[in-house]
Amino acid sequence: MKLELRGITKRFGALVANDHIDLTVEPGEIHCLLGENGAGKSTLMNVLYGLYQADEGEILLDDEVQHFAGPGDAMKSGIGMVHQHFMLVPVFTVAENVMLGHEQTRGPGVLDLAAARARVREISDRFGFDVDPDAIVEELPVGVQQRVEIIKALSRDAQVLVFDEPTAVLTPQETDELMAIMRQLKEAGTAIVFITHKLREVREVADRITVIRLGKVVGEASPQATNTELASMMVGRAVELTISKAPADPGADAFVVSELSVVDPRDQYVVKDVSFTVRAGEILAIAGVQGNGQTELTEAILGLQPRTSGSITLDGVELVGKSVRRVLDAGVGFVPEDRQEDGLVAEFTIAENLMLDRSVGEPFVKVGTLQLRELADFAQEKLEEFDIRAQGIDTHAGRLSGGNQQKVVLARELSRELRLFVASQPTRGLDVGSIEFVHTRIVQARDAGIPVIVVSTELDEVVALADRIAVMYRGGIVGIVPGDTPRDVLGLMMAGETTGAAA
Repeated sequence: MKLELRGITKRFGALVANDHIDLTVEPGEIHCLLGENGAGKSTLMNVLYGLYQADEGEILLDDEVQHFAGPGDAMKSGIGMVHQHFMLVPVFTVAENVMLGHEQTRGPGVLDLAAARARVREISDRFGFDVDPDAIVEELPVGVQQRVEIIKALSRDAQVLVFDEPTAVLTPQETDELMAIMRQLKEAGTAIVFITHKLREVREVADRITVIRLGKVVGEASPQATNTELASMMVGRAVELTISKAPADPGADAFVVSELSVVDPRDQYVVKDVSFTVRAGEILAIAGVQGNGQTELTEAILGLQPRTSGSITLDGVELVGKSVRRVLDAGVGFVPEDRQEDGLVAEFTIAENLMLDRSVGEPFVKVGTLQLRELADFAQEKLEEFDIRAQGIDTHAGRLSGGNQQKVVLARELSRELRLFVASQPTRGLDVGSIEFVHTRIVQARDAGIPVIVVSTELDEVVALADRIAVMYRGGIVGIVPGDTPRDVLGLMMAGETTGAAA
């Protein structure tokens, strides 16, 4: 099926999110929509999917004009969408999620789950997804949950498939698997719109690339274009894709973790006997495939894991057993890996989210009264400093793009007096311009003498930022190596090889 968008314009008050955008996607083609966060990519696809109504323009499928009153109409016409944040019910099985909204029955009031299971198995076998129809979604790895989203779309005979930032929550291995799936879908004749800002992925799978900036199409690019060329088109200026940083000049041990263990509710060790130190003025990157204890480790540092043993000290002060409030007050800045669940309150404004760490005492609260002018001035300053794309500081955080939500979290955490900065997946969902900015701020924190821990599944990020690298595997650290350790050695360590064996 051929998809064509002609002159699509979408406004939100004075903000023009899409400005007369034209786009054509042929059957059996992967067409990449490339642009910064807030460029209008997701808005355009939400118009296509019937979630928004365009103010101007038209949608055509096989040269016929379409009128979608909602997503149901789009799905009936053969359009499927895989959202950045999965639209799944965690406590339902895979089969139940796939049939949700399109329930089949085998008698009055009796759901035909057998038919749903068979449909899941048929699609899973066709594309090699290896998905159990009876598995509970919340118990599946993130990469498998994304396959469930794809199965949902394909089960409704989608001939145009939109992937909206599909790799934002995937490990490198899961990303490679998704790329292979997209090629299979292409070979089967599916028209694919791939929304992303990750240049390596664009060059790997795209047949054509359309670049959007500030709501407008600024040109088309070839998959053979260099990363520098693509980045410049996205942000409208030259972008430094490599981090410029002087060698570290670390001081004394400032943050010490000793024999730390975390036990989950099922009495299983998720972190076991972990020990490491971070010196003042250095970046320790923690690498590893997602799900090897990194999340629980960072949560234990913040005081979020109740079943923790061992020792965590910051400047000689024990943190184990302290409340999250007291850990934050000790000078710990924390960027969680899931900004929507743990980093923001979606119903709060940008300004309100920026004061979450400092909701008690000056400068924002005096004698129990919120100081609105101080908060507004601070929020406006951070909106500009961190290039948060929004209509204003009163915009609700839930209405921001994923990358702009992350900028709000980073702005809040980097705007306090810190004695330790912990950033888990700090650039997940950010575009190249924003990544450049965040990396610069992380290095600045290091150069200011702050010990920094960066947890990332992106090896490029680990290698670029780290002064030393700790690799986690199955809840333990298999080795701590210099920041210039070769990628192939790190890859073997991430698979469980010890430092010596990997080298």
